[in-house]
Amino acid sequence: MAEESTVEESTVRDGTERAEGAEAAEGSRGSGRSRGLGSVESVRAAGAVAPYDTAGGAWFTVRETWRTYRLIVGMWVRSTMAYRTSFVLTAFGNFAATGLDFVTILLMFSHITVLGGFTLAEVAFLYGTTSTSFGIADLVLGSMDRLGRRIRDGTLDTLLLRPVPVLAQVAADRFALRRLGRITQGLIVLGWAVAHADIDWSPVTVLLLPVTVLSGAVIFCAVYVAGGAFQFWAGDASEVQNSVTYGGNTMLQYPPGIFARDLVRGVTFVVPLAFVNWLPALRILGEPDPLGLPGWVDFASPLVAALCCALAGLAWRAALRTYRSTGS
Repeated sequence: MAEESTVEESTVRDGTERAEGAEAAEGSRGSGRSRGLGSVESVRAAGAVAPYDTAGGAWFTVRETWRTYRLIVGMWVRSTMAYRTSFVLTAFGNFAATGLDFVTILLMFSHITVLGGFTLAEVAFLYGTTSTSFGIADLVLGSMDRLGRRIRDGTLDTLLLRPVPVLAQVAADRFALRRLGRITQGLIVLGWAVAHADIDWSPVTVLLLPVTVLSGAVIFCAVYVAGGAFQFWAGDASEVQNSVTYGGNTMLQYPPGIFARDLVRGVTFVVPLAFVNWLPALRILGEPDPLGLPGWVDFASPLVAALCCALAGLAWRAALRTYRSTGS
């Protein structure tokens, strides 16, 4: 098994070296914008860029994309673990920095007992579920915010030249294992909330909790991919993407009742972040739904996550087809 993994990684490295050499040779001819356009278009015409890159996965299965992602992540993880002390310190720093959000909640509850109808333990439940879900998505796809920079300076051409799926390369680029600190911190708060919140546990609610966390992570991943697709048209809109991902995570840490009704509708029917934790958490905690939606909606997070992934995949395909490189 180890030998097979080594062969696979060697294949990726060899493909990367050949791609970078081809890009350098192509880049030495021509100048200005025509050089940028010519490099990508000529390579596509010659067949060096596999059709799965421009069709967003039509020729490659999910298994192939996952294999590529796993290999690239594995190389970054081994690079990180070569300096274990540095990894421990950065992971702890991530843990401490993200924990400041919950410290803010604790300070708030030092002056009040209820916020939007939720007790401290119930707010901690919201915090723990969304922080864990977002932490998983940030670990897996957090590098998507670098895509806008690659599009602007033309280094995305390098990824197009490599014989592996572009999405896997972008997602695994500079994989940051230190982001485990956010996940750990969210799980600790969630564990405390489960132990102290007044929850009427049943087989349904016990099963709904892990389903909520995993579905929320998938929804955030879909938002990351959709945000990356948007950057192909916007040039560099990482801050817009961050306003939905990081901003959405912060919003979901608080009860929906403290926000305007129109905002709650927007994150339910437009950008369905409410399915990350609000709606299933209301079912688990026994709290009323401010929008008065049917009860079955509380269990719809997996379906919404699948729909978000499908739409994000279509957006990625369409965006990648529009890419025309850049000039100098």
